[in-house]
Amino acid sequence: MKRTALLTISTCALLAAQAQTDTIDLVPVEVKAVRASATAPFTKTNIKKEEIRKQNLGQDLPFILNNTPSVVVNSDAGNGVGYTGIRIRGTDATRINVTLNGVPFNDAESSGAFFVDLPDFLSSVNSIQIQRGVGTSSNGAGAFGATINLSTNDLVKNRNIEINNSYGSFNTLKNTVLYNSGLLGKHFTVDARLSRLSSDGYIDRATSDLRSYYLSTAYTTEKTGLRFTTFSGKEITYQAWNGVSEADLKVNRRINYAGMEKEGTPYDNEVDNYRQDHYQLFFNHKLAQGLTFNTGLFLVRGKGYYEQYKADENYADYNLPVPASGETSSDLVRQLWLDNYYYGNTFSLQYEKEGTALTLGGAITNYDGNHYGKVIWAEKGLSEIKKWYDLDAQKSDANVYAKWQQKLGAYWQLYTDLQWRGVTHDIEGFRYNPTLGVKQFYNFLNPKAGISYNRNNWLLYTSYGVANKEPNRDDFEAGVAQQPLAERLHDLELGIEKNEKAYNWGATLYYMRYDNQLVLTGKINDVGSYTRTNIKDSYRAGIELQGATRITPWLQAAANLTLSKNKLKNFEEYIDNYDDGTQKQNMYNETTIAFSPSAISSGILTFTPVKNTELQLIGKYVGKQYLDNTENEQRKLDAYYTQDIRANYTFQKKWLKGSKLIFQLNNIFNTLYEPNGYTFSYYYNNALTTENYYFPMAGTNWTIGLNIKL
Repeated sequence: MKRTALLTISTCALLAAQAQTDTIDLVPVEVKAVRASATAPFTKTNIKKEEIRKQNLGQDLPFILNNTPSVVVNSDAGNGVGYTGIRIRGTDATRINVTLNGVPFNDAESSGAFFVDLPDFLSSVNSIQIQRGVGTSSNGAGAFGATINLSTNDLVKNRNIEINNSYGSFNTLKNTVLYNSGLLGKHFTVDARLSRLSSDGYIDRATSDLRSYYLSTAYTTEKTGLRFTTFSGKEITYQAWNGVSEADLKVNRRINYAGMEKEGTPYDNEVDNYRQDHYQLFFNHKLAQGLTFNTGLFLVRGKGYYEQYKADENYADYNLPVPASGETSSDLVRQLWLDNYYYGNTFSLQYEKEGTALTLGGAITNYDGNHYGKVIWAEKGLSEIKKWYDLDAQKSDANVYAKWQQKLGAYWQLYTDLQWRGVTHDIEGFRYNPTLGVKQFYNFLNPKAGISYNRNNWLLYTSYGVANKEPNRDDFEAGVAQQPLAERLHDLELGIEKNEKAYNWGATLYYMRYDNQLVLTGKINDVGSYTRTNIKDSYRAGIELQGATRITPWLQAAANLTLSKNKLKNFEEYIDNYDDGTQKQNMYNETTIAFSPSAISSGILTFTPVKNTELQLIGKYVGKQYLDNTENEQRKLDAYYTQDIRANYTFQKKWLKGSKLIFQLNNIFNTLYEPNGYTFSYYYNNALTTENYYFPMAGTNWTIGLNIKL
């Protein structure tokens, strides 16, 4: 079944219809089960391999998606390498469902998507689909605002070798070697990749040392396919997650506080050190005409730690004996470890015939995680190295879904989708609250339905869906009497699209209403930490506009614009009062949800001045964002606009097979901006103090890449 690119902001969506591809134009069945089809009544954007390849110069996945609708990205290191973040319609990564070949990727406990664990994974990705809103049923944590599905399992029909190298600002270097065997003996195929990526980062000492590999081999016949895929990422990143204070932002926006508890020069190994290995085994078989079965086994193995230098810590707090010197405290170095296994089975049965498409699918997964900490050095002496906490956690997840897409007459299609999901959290305790055990079971029913009308290159659709989401690990630390409730989302989408050879455009109206959304309020839990609290009523409503056009044979334009309103009702803020040890409460009838800009826009002008040469002007605007949920003008991120230039030249030599030289100049106007941050306030001496911290992005910077395809 042919995939249709739907209104990406790049004009390549206009031109790709007749383009030749080196992959067999077939959606792997494990991906097809969780993706929305071109006429399904859901809001989506598809990105093809050529568009990914054009942008892939070493930055992480969020930055490749930056110019798609309603997206805001950020980076701890300030240049898109290392730890990065993404929000879609104001929804952060913990509420974005991510799958790799239909296999869930989000961390089982935090629900976060840590793309740093898969360096240069994009070099192996053939296509990406982003679904905004509830979307279709998928495996893993429920989509609570968006879904990102990545596919690597397309069959490459021709043998080729690629050597991709790029270098840029902040000593950022990427080296990639790829090999595709093509079809061997008409049945076998092997795809492989090795990658190395390093960067000094824009923020001081925010270095990244990243390694990864990818290997996939498949056996296919007319009716049967068997594929084994394994990939791995190893990352060592110097920590840059403290942000920069408001005062320092004005005088030294690149300062990094990590490691500064050590006197003199900062501690040189204040790093995050983690490895993640993935193993996937897929089997699919055509049982009869129009009937296909698919199943997949997967294992994700993760292990690593982050290391910290801590000044003047008490031995007793780490359950360590006092050394012979009699000192009760010391500077020390500690490591906080995570050792985990995530494994399971996905499956789907698909039937297609005469306007009817039925899918029955689901997954059974289990997560085993061990959290522990070690002190590895102490200035005043360390009599032994042992774990000062050692806590296990387990999470089980099972889901079954049924999808039915039915053609009604010549132009109408009906879509229904029903998913049941059961989740069990079993947590032994927490580092600061080791005696608080949690065992919670959640039983979710997620229905979705919609209808679409497709005629004369017009597509109109509307859909309604419900999603439920369990709390994250940290939410449970609220205490026995403050255990969080699950969240629920009701999503209504109404869209219209027009697709022609020379232009396309679309508009989507959405209304996302939340029940018991978990947000930070400043309220402290039983151990004095801040945890999220359920807010009964909140919503996101907006319109997404997008389009692309060929103005002349040598000039194309594309743009998108999101205008939205994102509100919490009856929000209660808690502020620490250090004078008496209490918390002051403030009530708000309606406020704007944190990190939810009311306007997001992106645009691209593409010039082809001469054959094989393409120049692009890429603009991005993000409106102001509030750092918390009080809509306080003193706690916000300013609006910003950035402008980039990208140029690429394609070599037409026969033996080079479409090799490219790519140059990108980012933020050409040297805009000083911060897309992420945090804030906290307190009363002291009867005065309110607010402290804001920001994650600055780099000013003008550049990257040049040479992709050689043999």
